[in-house]
Amino acid sequence: MEPNETIQYDCSRGCIIASPDTQDQEIRYRPGCCKLQVYDYLKGISQEQFNDIFEVRFKNTRKGFYINTSGQSIKTGDLVVVEAATGHDLGIVTLEGPIVGRQMQCKGVAPDKDGLKKIYRKAKPFDIERWQEAIAREQETMIRARVLAANLGLEMKIGDVEFQGDGTKAIFYYIADGRVDFRQLIKDFAEEFHIRVEMKQIGARQEAGLIGGLGICGRELCCANYITEFKSITTAAARCQDLSLNPQKLAGQCGKLKCCLNYEVAAYMDAQSRIPKVSEPLEFEDGLAWLVKTDILAETLYFSYEKGSLAKIYPLSAHEVREIIMMNRNGRKPETLRRDEEVVSPEFVTAVGDDSISRFDEARRKRRRKGGRQKGFRSGQKGPKGE
Repeated sequence: MEPNETIQYDCSRGCIIASPDTQDQEIRYRPGCCKLQVYDYLKGISQEQFNDIFEVRFKNTRKGFYINTSGQSIKTGDLVVVEAATGHDLGIVTLEGPIVGRQMQCKGVAPDKDGLKKIYRKAKPFDIERWQEAIAREQETMIRARVLAANLGLEMKIGDVEFQGDGTKAIFYYIADGRVDFRQLIKDFAEEFHIRVEMKQIGARQEAGLIGGLGICGRELCCANYITEFKSITTAAARCQDLSLNPQKLAGQCGKLKCCLNYEVAAYMDAQSRIPKVSEPLEFEDGLAWLVKTDILAETLYFSYEKGSLAKIYPLSAHEVREIIMMNRNGRKPETLRRDEEVVSPEFVTAVGDDSISRFDEARRKRRRKGGRQKGFRSGQKGPKGE
């Protein structure tokens, strides 16, 4: 970075805008800002089939595969002018080489060069200047578009606007619960903004991916980082993991169930297949033992002689429980559940009250009061009762 250089980060497009005082505006590719970025583990490997095919990234999560017909040498990080349905667009090259073929296979795109759109040339200063002018209109256009939609009484929310690189067309991303008749809205948009209009409906999870943010885990939202296909999520995923069905804890920033609920479902289902179902208490010579808790991944079941009590509980592995159930069915009873070793507390704790932000206040007051008494006695003052 130069001394007189001003840096502006455009994370929605994965680039840095450098504005020196004495030079023209410069756009640089910044991989760290790129949503849905793919690590090129085949970097440096040459493959003839994909030498002239590149992945080009636009705003947010929109990407495409283009073939280089310009005859220019193009590499990752270059700004290129590409073919669009009408006019031309401007994007950043994010992948090159054999990894492009893997991505095309993953996205279900046929590696047929005749069906791919073209890269016209590297972006010139005039193209970049026009692109930045179009980007500067996006926020104002989105606000005005929301007003026009509200005036027509349409039950929809416009979440984002993306201008094409030449500034002649814009994509309006909107959210709606049902079908929306926006024929009149398109006419109003075209008359107001003097551009071609494309309406694209997205869901709540896709909107969160477009906007981005941090999840409760402290990491970037999965939908903004790498998820491209959103699978259905139900409360059954939370039940099989023995999670509390609290909507406030299970919902993400989009208001829907968190995508990460599906991550460990397969592991829990596999572990549950090896855990026997305990519908009745286990019979021992010294009494009945009731199931109070199950640690699914550890395949450990906790029993107590007092129904519903967590005071004294004893762990048994799934294999041991299965053997005891078979013994009870055959009319036999083990001697006792109690063992010589001490009762082991389970590795789970209740989280009730942990969300209170004032839970440390009382401890602090006590600590200050105690320090005040000690200070008073050290200075020769009398205690609170005149001692």
